[in-house]
Amino acid sequence: MKRLALVTGGNRGLGFEACRQLAKNGIDVILTSRDAKKGQAAADELKSAGLPVTFHQLDVNSEQSITDLKNFIEKEHGRLDILVNNAGVMIDRKNNGDEYPSVLKAELETFRQTMESNVFGVLRLCQVFIPLMKKNNYGRIVNVSSGMGQLSYMSGGWPAYRVSKTALNSLTAILAYEVKDTNILINSVCPGWVKTEMGGPNATRNVEEGVDTMVYLATLPDNGPRGKLLRDRQIIAW
Repeated sequence: MKRLALVTGGNRGLGFEACRQLAKNGIDVILTSRDAKKGQAAADELKSAGLPVTFHQLDVNSEQSITDLKNFIEKEHGRLDILVNNAGVMIDRKNNGDEYPSVLKAELETFRQTMESNVFGVLRLCQVFIPLMKKNNYGRIVNVSSGMGQLSYMSGGWPAYRVSKTALNSLTAILAYEVKDTNILINSVCPGWVKTEMGGPNATRNVEEGVDTMVYLATLPDNGPRGKLLRDRQIIAW
């Protein structure tokens, strides 16, 4: 049976390339995006290349949107094998011309919005789809994190984004523990500094390099790592 994958934030950047690479591996992919027009165009581009990709609208901050997607997948497929939680935001603003956003001047609303998308959205999707994975005793969940969330190497700047990724790593470990007796493997990934809209043109990696470990984790064998943070297919410190 072909595997079915769901990728959030799939209309551009890492999400789009993850959809492409998973589909090239013979996996049916549901590309999701908050913007329906952009998401459909992205899916159509991959479909025109002969890849098994379909589109469904998803706003990870909307309970109704998540419920609609859940109902669609249950009705049309009855299963979900792979969940790539890629959607996220980086909205810290530079303060008064500072070199980088300082936590001492950060707005609480920036933290709230960032946590909503980068952490709570992931939690909602896992709460919805892990029970479906349990029915078939198979699942691979990839939470797209960042080295900026590593407590081992924490520094200043971009505080809301950093805190959200640290929280996401914690959520990954908690979820992995709760499904430790199943064949559901949950991990975080640091793609590195990638040339995307978020990473900017000066980033050191292209999207293919950034996506490699995401796809690796999405297709892990049953004895693969669980509850870990990986970069370049290697486990790194939290």
